[in-house]
Amino acid sequence: MPRPGLVTLIARRPRLTLAAAVGIALAASAMLQRLPPAATPLRLTPVVRAVLTDPGSPSVGPASADVVIVIFTDYQCPICKTTDPALMRLISRDPKVRVIFKDWPVFGVRSHAAARAAIAAHRQGRYLAFHAALMESRGRFDDDHIRRIGIAAGVDWPRLQADMSARSADLDAQIARHTSQAWSLGLQGTPGYLVGPYLIPGGLDDHHLAQAVRRARKTGGLLGAAVEAGQQPRNGEAMSWDGRAAPPSPALRRAG
Repeated sequence: MPRPGLVTLIARRPRLTLAAAVGIALAASAMLQRLPPAATPLRLTPVVRAVLTDPGSPSVGPASADVVIVIFTDYQCPICKTTDPALMRLISRDPKVRVIFKDWPVFGVRSHAAARAAIAAHRQGRYLAFHAALMESRGRFDDDHIRRIGIAAGVDWPRLQADMSARSADLDAQIARHTSQAWSLGLQGTPGYLVGPYLIPGGLDDHHLAQAVRRARKTGGLLGAAVEAGQQPRNGEAMSWDGRAAPPSPALRRAG
């Protein structure tokens, strides 16, 4: 009698075969998750320089940082919400990292409203707290929801409303610059990172973000020269969306 072939074995032992297939798939998935994320090295072109030196983009961390991270993000983006805590943890534990935030509202009108409010809060030194609270929030971003999140994050809401009214065109221009910068870099959606000279589309968890920072530190060069050539914060100050110095937030003081 001939020995049973593969098809016969599968037919006779479907559970065993399924279990083996699942095990192989899980092992392959775990191995892929440990691989470094796809990264494209960039040269210091005028586009990259503009991304790094835009004085209206909120930033956290010292001007002397040895690694600069640029993050393009949307407050309604599910992947952004999932991976933002990893970025917050990196900011809190690595004093040699500077993060530049590019609010890029690709998920519609409510994302645009949240982005405007967050950038306006940077004038008060409350951008990072507001950003983190918006990322943690669930539900639709109607005006009242955004207001409640901002107040809970320590934003002076009457002052913010006055700033948004007086500087409405500046806020819209800042978001338009972020959008132009993202497209010019070749990003197709949020989130997207520039870690040192490496452009990385998609979300980064703690492991892959730390890996990207280590790689950027080994490479060096590109961002330090670009940032030194642009308008820099003084003594750890952030720059507001109209280009003036904003008071440092508590997170800025910790990072510095």
